[in-house]
Amino acid sequence: MSALEIGIASFPALMVLIFLRVPIGLSMFLVGLVGLIIVTDGTNVAFSRLKNETYTTFSSYSLTIVPMFLLMGHFATLGGMSSALFKAAEGFLGHRKGGVAMAAIGACAGFGAICGSSLATAATMGRVALPELKQYGYAGGFSTATLAAGGTLGILIPPSVVLVIYAILTEQNIAKLFLAAFIPGLLAALGYVIAISIYVRLYPGSAGTRPPVPMRERFSALFKVWPVLMVFLLVVGGIYLGWFTPTEGAAVGAAGTGVIALLNGGLNWSTLMDSFMVTARSTSMIFFIVLGAGFYNGFLALTQVPQELSNYVVSQGFSPWAVLCLILVFYLLFGCLMDSLSMILLTIPIFFPVISALDFGMSAEHVAIWFGILVLIVVEVGLITPPVGMNLFIINAMDRATPMIETYKAVLFFVGSDIVRVIILVLFPAITLFLVPG
Repeated sequence: MSALEIGIASFPALMVLIFLRVPIGLSMFLVGLVGLIIVTDGTNVAFSRLKNETYTTFSSYSLTIVPMFLLMGHFATLGGMSSALFKAAEGFLGHRKGGVAMAAIGACAGFGAICGSSLATAATMGRVALPELKQYGYAGGFSTATLAAGGTLGILIPPSVVLVIYAILTEQNIAKLFLAAFIPGLLAALGYVIAISIYVRLYPGSAGTRPPVPMRERFSALFKVWPVLMVFLLVVGGIYLGWFTPTEGAAVGAAGTGVIALLNGGLNWSTLMDSFMVTARSTSMIFFIVLGAGFYNGFLALTQVPQELSNYVVSQGFSPWAVLCLILVFYLLFGCLMDSLSMILLTIPIFFPVISALDFGMSAEHVAIWFGILVLIVVEVGLITPPVGMNLFIINAMDRATPMIETYKAVLFFVGSDIVRVIILVLFPAITLFLVPG
């Protein structure tokens, strides 16, 4: 077999390992290692690359942003920011039809601005909002679907760990990617609110009502979310204005949320150590996936698979828009089976050269940024797409009394909203690129 044939054959081998429930990072690492041994007819190159890849991965300065953003999310939870966001949104929206669910979406969007993880946003806001939704008579499936969908905002609204990884893989500006994600993130929240409004009109018994909150209490609750706004503006604004690098901005954000948590009484020696341990475990998992992906993608580069695929697509004269749509459909389907970070690490080195070689009538940088936001969105849709959306299982684990099938039925309204949003952003790239300078 030629090196190219070996590279192509590695895909089904990798899928078999994944479906056998071998961890994705280990699967990519093993396939990459064995592939290198076969292609180079020995172990010298493979084991030499093992040493070099491990060192370069774990000593990367750019990747230090990951634990900082994760730690910032933990400190934000300890500081009561998630609860404050929900109470503020509930004060202004809770008395409307479906208003408590809308408030949960608003709180998820706000918490996503200081937490770079979708699963963490879903889990945190689930603990805060689920009891309130139950108290005011919201149906179990509708409640869990709302919180699962809201959780996806955690990774779309900047700062986002996955966008950082994408920026590193494609050598793009992190600050510009954060700016590009802002409007699509707001559109996502608006789309979910509209989906809730439609759902409660089609199924009136799925949502109860709660009495209006006095205006004084509303503004009092709103004032309590100032730390969230301050941290978001300091981190994202500081990065964009050049006050500090993205890594320094993440450290500033972690320190700021830590101080707020300390002042609010949520941070002590015990919770500080717990936050460090949780962050360390999450970081080690992410870094191992990054290592496995680096090893596997290095093997693919040696076999020339990405280059040959790019050349083939260009030579066939396919419409750039048709190729883009096929790639997005691929991400949508496989996003149901794999987490977003793994999908990005596995596929971007293959698909990005293809997209970069096509003419969309934009600069190479704008194409890269626009494509990154589109990929992030469709992969996140997989987190709430039945039957294996990860966010669905996280929220349903908090509400064992609600059958999973009820969550599946309700979440389809949010999936429909996501599909409409993807179509709009594909047809009108300017929406994504509106805030991006240059």
